[in-house]
Parts: sequence; structure tokens; C-alpha cells
Amino acid sequence: MADVNSKEQHVDVGSAHGRQASFEETWDKAKVSQYPDQEPTVIIMSSADPEATDPGQSTDPEEPETRQTFHERYSALKPFVIMSSSYLLYTVTDGAIRMIVLLHAYTSGFSAWEVAIMFSAYECAGIFTNLAAGTMGARWGIKTTLLTGLTLQLVGIGSLYGWQDSWSEDGQKWKAIVFVTMTQMLCGIAKDLTKLGGKTVTKLVTPDEKQSSLFKLVSLITGWKNSLKGVGYFIGSASITYNYNFALGLLLGLILLAMPWAIIGLSDQLGRARSKNLSLFEIFKQRYNVNILSVSRFFLFGARDMWFEVPLPFFLRDSVRGLGWSRPITGLFLALWIIGYGQVQSWTPQLALQPLRQSPANKLVAVFWNIILISSPVIMGGLIQSSSTFLDRNLPGMEASMIVGLAWFALVFAINSSIHSYLIVRYADGDKVALNIGFYYTANAMGRLTGTLVSGALYSFVDRNNVLPGFAACFWTSTAFVAASALVECLLRDQESGLKLGPCLTLIAPDDTIHKDTPKFGGAVDPDQPVGLVALA
Repeated sequence: MADVNSKEQHVDVGSAHGRQASFEETWDKAKVSQYPDQEPTVIIMSSADPEATDPGQSTDPEEPETRQTFHERYSALKPFVIMSSSYLLYTVTDGAIRMIVLLHAYTSGFSAWEVAIMFSAYECAGIFTNLAAGTMGARWGIKTTLLTGLTLQLVGIGSLYGWQDSWSEDGQKWKAIVFVTMTQMLCGIAKDLTKLGGKTVTKLVTPDEKQSSLFKLVSLITGWKNSLKGVGYFIGSASITYNYNFALGLLLGLILLAMPWAIIGLSDQLGRARSKNLSLFEIFKQRYNVNILSVSRFFLFGARDMWFEVPLPFFLRDSVRGLGWSRPITGLFLALWIIGYGQVQSWTPQLALQPLRQSPANKLVAVFWNIILISSPVIMGGLIQSSSTFLDRNLPGMEASMIVGLAWFALVFAINSSIHSYLIVRYADGDKVALNIGFYYTANAMGRLTGTLVSGALYSFVDRNNVLPGFAACFWTSTAFVAASALVECLLRDQESGLKLGPCLTLIAPDDTIHKDTPKFGGAVDPDQPVGLVALA
């Protein structure tokens, strides 16, 4: 065991990154303690030699990397690569199956409200699955949640081969609605089980002292997830144009491609909590900031799905009052929107927040960008409901308004989502990270469910003869949800770093006051916890 106690021998925690991330013993192999009159002491147990390390071994950072060191770093990084790759590959099928179901239902004559019902179980499953996934991940490890999710996705997609064309006839539609709703429920469970691993593993490989690195890593994995979901939207819309059965078979092949690597390359201990028994009370007993951020997340994603998931594709396809686009063009537009949104997420720290001196993000940064987001649904709602461009169906003007207005929403929403994804991982509680993130994404699923159902009802029933008032109502409701998300974020306890708008302008000065009895993230003060987790405000 190498005990590094002096400045000359001090091992930077970032360089110990690979060792800390040797997953099975992530939280047991590295401990940080602080004393009033000393430098922080970092004690690291080499994953390659748990008994001892040669005291005379050089710690010179310029020493060439040995084969053993390379092996240690590779072993630490491998689970992250496998987990992230499986998660991203799964995400392609998640976006694709969404488009296949939606476009097939639209072609078969189902209304926006009926399609919203089909997706309701997909979103509803996420409410309960995220709680169960957090418990499963903490108890059995995130390898189990990943493989269970991939298996359920196989079953859900394969079951759609049973969708009969005769169910589109009057009096038979209820059969299709019930059948598709059940298959989508399986896909919804699969999504949240798989997503848990992709989100949790970023926390496990990043030292708590490296918050900027954590922000970049979370932004990268989340951004690429959404970009590949956009690719899935296009694959789904293009493949169903060729053949419905071919489209389903293609997705099954992608899932089968992801599974062997997860089976062989991941440890069963990855992501397990130290606590052996998790009660229902512990599931709902979250840190203060985790609870507040979860409520804000409910409104944030409810605001997006209030117009995106069902009303937008229907409006793009509508040849009477909408744009009248074909299935491939509709899928391409949605794919480009999601890909662009995902790439903005990936580079949010470097392109937006770092130049504005807002990285790593805090509560004030989250509120700031949520307020900016309000502008998009306000403008879109006003244009759709009142402008002559939409009322007279001026197609070039409508297309330009939709592209510019929704691109602005994608840009600012991506920054908001990236900030949220970072904050929940930052606020997560050590070895209960899977449980915390599972609880948080339960709120995410509730927001999406609310947005999907309410938007389907607004689009279909506000005006049965004209979709424009209903489509506008979706954006007005989205505006209210964004405002509610910003108001809830104001309750977070995380503002001591202040809010800047570039190197020269400080909107809110940093607050250096330390309240020793009030934890920064709303949890209990634990003197044995690493400094990176117990920073007091």
C-alpha cells in the first residue's frame, strides 16, 4: 500500500483516476481524509497489487508508463467503454422504434390522442422502472440492469411483428392500441434499465475533486446518446418506408450486437452499494438537492414533450393545415433536430459555459438558462396561433418559422439538459449513486408521460376541425412548464460560486460564507466522507 503524505510524494487524484475507477472496489480502494494543519492525505491501493507496493518505487510523473500501469488503466477504462457503447447502441434502437410505431400508426389512420395513449405505458413504465432500477443497480450492480434492459428491448421489438393491419379498421382500433401500448411498456422499461448504467458509470470513473472533468464526461455521454437517438429516428423512418418487418429485424440485430460485450466484459460488482438491504423508505429518502432537481426535471422534460413527441410529427405530416411532409423527410427533420440537440449537449461546457465562466454549473446557471428557454415556446405559440403565415398556410414561411424556432429551442434546451445531467451526478451520494439517479429519472419519466398525454389531448381536442389552435396550445403549456422548472431550481442549495456572464461581467457575486451545519448538497454531514462530496456551503 502506497501512503502518500508529502507534497513531494503527493499523487494527484486525477492521476489516480484509473485506480479509483477499478470499479469492483471503487469506493473502498481510495479514501481521502483532511486534517486542519496538513495537506489532504490520499491513500491508494493498487488494483494490481492489493497487498503492497515497493516503497522505493518512483512516483516521478515523467517516468515512462510501464506495462503494468497501462494494464491498470485499461482495466479501469474497459467497463466504461463497454457500458457506454452498449448504452449508445441501444439508444439507436430506442429512437428508431419510436418512429416506426408513430409513422405506422399515422399511416394506419390513428389520431394524435390514440398514438399518445400507445406511448403512455412507455413513459409510465419509466416512473416505476427508475425506482426499481436504482434499487437493482445498488443491490445487484448495473451489469444486471443493462442486460435486463437489452433483453426486454428484444422482446418489445420482436412483439411488434404481431401488429395486424386489420386492427386499423373501425371497431378494431382498440386492439392495436392495447397491443402496441403493452409492447411499448416493455421498451420503456428497457430504456430506463439501460440508461441507469450509462449515467451511473460516469460518476464511478470520475474523482469527486474533478468536477469540470465530470461535467465534460456527463455532457459527452448524454450528448452522444441524444445524437444517436436522432440517427435512430432517421433509420426508423427510412427503414419503415422500405418495409415494416425489415425495419423491426434491423433493430433486433443492433440489440444482439450490444449484448455479448456486456456479458463478457463487465463485473457483477459494478455500481453496487455498500448497504446490503435497501428499504422503500431509503429509496424515497434522497438528498435535498436531488429532490429539488428531480421536480425541476419533471417540468423541464414535460415542456419538451408537450409538443415534440406526438404533435410535431403529426403536424409535419398533415397535408391540410400542416407542412405535408413525407415520412422520410419527417424522420430526417426530427433526426437532425435530435442530433443537433445532442451535439450541443456534448460540447456545452467548452462552447457555452466555459467562455461565459459558468463551468462547472451551479443552481444560478441552471436558472439563467431556463429563463432564456422560455422565449422559444412563447414565440412559437404566438406564431402558430396568430400569424398570417400559419393561418393562410404559407408553406415557405411556415417551414422557415418551424426550423428557426425549433432550432433555437433545441440549442437552449440542450444546454439546460446538459446542466441538469451534470448536477444530478454531482449531487449523487457516493455509493448510492445508482439509487439517486434512478429516483431522478423517475421524475424525468413522469414529466415525459405528462407531456405526451396532455399534448395528444390538446392537439386532438382543442379544435377538432383545425389543428393550429391545439398545436399552439401545446407551446403555451410548454411555456408554463419551463417557467415552473426555473422557479423550482431557485430552491436548490448550490450558489456559492455565483453567476458570471463572461470574464468581465458578474451578475451575482460568489458567496464564500461557509455554514458548517448546512451541507452543500442537502445531505447529512459525514466527517469521514471525501472532501469532494462534502463541500459545505
